[in-house]
Amino acid sequence: MYRILIVEDDDKIAAILHGYMEKYGYQAVRTTDFRDIKRIFLEQQPDLVLLDINLPHYDGFYWCRQIRTVSNAPIIFLSARVGEMDQVMAIEHGGDDYITKPFHLDIVIAKVKSALRRAYGEYAGAGTMQRDRLDVEGLVLDAAKNTMEWDGKKVDLSRNEYVLIDCLAKHADRIVTREKLLEALWDDIDFVDDNTLTVNVTRVRKKLEELGIHKAIETIRGQGYRMNTIWRASV
Repeated sequence: MYRILIVEDDDKIAAILHGYMEKYGYQAVRTTDFRDIKRIFLEQQPDLVLLDINLPHYDGFYWCRQIRTVSNAPIIFLSARVGEMDQVMAIEHGGDDYITKPFHLDIVIAKVKSALRRAYGEYAGAGTMQRDRLDVEGLVLDAAKNTMEWDGKKVDLSRNEYVLIDCLAKHADRIVTREKLLEALWDDIDFVDDNTLTVNVTRVRKKLEELGIHKAIETIRGQGYRMNTIWRASV
């Protein structure tokens, strides 16, 4: 049974979410103490977090960053904020998805199911079943550790970052459509803002730059993205 941590300071919304998660067979845990969400996360060890942005003491962006220092468990933001920048910030701070209030409970459960399948279920081991490491012209992706290594440098990746770079690397020097990338990242693409993919691509580009690889991911207007193995000449 998957455990869902609900971090929502509106008692009515938290109660509704708790009941709905339990209805679908999840073990739901609500918190009423918002002073140290990281400590509560470590105590409860949830498989997924539903995280409000507007919270007492510190906002959800802060707590997402704190959780990311100890776990890659899926985090889905809940917020009445509908601006694109808020959604961008949610992804930038380590979130996996974003649901705006008021929300339909069926959308919430669909996104929860999708995130859990990606992280732990039928799709979680799709890459590692065939291999733990993928080497593309010296750029090494480790599926077991969610890391990327090149020229003696290594960076850690979030789950979404790894899935994205893995998909691009397996089709190196070829165009990968936005639709294919969205399907790799999220099952229920009808509920995904296309801007979320753009944000994740930006994050992967930054991780490549940390390794010293610049401008490897090319945007193909109207189609998708292509990973060009430009680092070969540098090895």
